[in-house]
Amino acid sequence: MKCPFCGTTDTTVVDTRINDEGDVVRRRRRCTRCDKRFTTYERADVQLPLVVKKNGARVPFARDKLRASLELSLRKRPVTVEAIDGAIDGIEERLLASGEREILSQQLGELVMAELKKLDKVAYIRFASVYRNFEDVDAFSRVIKEVSPSGRRKADPA
Repeated sequence: MKCPFCGTTDTTVVDTRINDEGDVVRRRRRCTRCDKRFTTYERADVQLPLVVKKNGARVPFARDKLRASLELSLRKRPVTVEAIDGAIDGIEERLLASGEREILSQQLGELVMAELKKLDKVAYIRFASVYRNFEDVDAFSRVIKEVSPSGRRKADPA
């Protein structure tokens, strides 16, 4: 590490501490040339991929936009904030694990749908109806059948 006072690269670590969350390491260093002390911080440098929109625009992944989308689909549904946070964390982990620098918005939408399907079937259908832009009732009906327990409609008792 380069000394900010004299510019030499010969420094030693005097003390190391990890913050309470465990994601930042604080190091006190001493320059062997000028004997001055300074602090450095280390944290993991992870980047979520850029989202490639349908029009080709590339935008940074935005956790708050993802949360807003999930919360809109889950409005008035019995799903806890913790469950929503878990779904968002799961999506981010999958994005990070992919190692990709870019992801198509359609792929991100599929990840969201997979999480919603686990959280709440009604929210899944709400999101799918907007995301997949259903053209007719039959397309909507197919998604409902997909999430119904038996995968098909019950027979009429007539």
